[in-house]
Amino acid sequence: MKAYGSEMPLNQVAGVSVPEPRMLSVTVWDKSQVSAVERALRESRLGLNPIVDGMTMRIPLPPLTEERRKELVKVAGGYSEQAKIAVRNVRRDAMDTLKSLEKDGGMGEDEQKAYSSDVQKATDDVIANIDKAYEDKSAEIMQV
Repeated sequence: MKAYGSEMPLNQVAGVSVPEPRMLSVTVWDKSQVSAVERALRESRLGLNPIVDGMTMRIPLPPLTEERRKELVKVAGGYSEQAKIAVRNVRRDAMDTLKSLEKDGGMGEDEQKAYSSDVQKATDDVIANIDKAYEDKSAEIMQV
């Protein structure tokens, strides 16, 4: 959310509690930020509709219909894809570093290939973990 001229996580401008199983309570610490928090919650892709009461907001959680569950699976898929992109960027940087070390004479071609293989294996393992976590979470979300 946008607060104090920059993006901030909700827990840095408000306290969040769960007074009931289907209700969240958000208590904003600075009265001038109440409207910003409300706007951020309404504009989130979570389908939340906060009810403002002074510096406190009550947020009823919508029932999880099949359509809503599918939307949440799509949100989880987006986070999964972002994580995989981040892992691939780290792999690319590591490969570039290894190539430049070989080029500069810091390591031999065989070492570079061995380390490149290790980097690729680690990347594949992490991406497999991300895919598994996404599959597990999708199954959990769709479970009725």
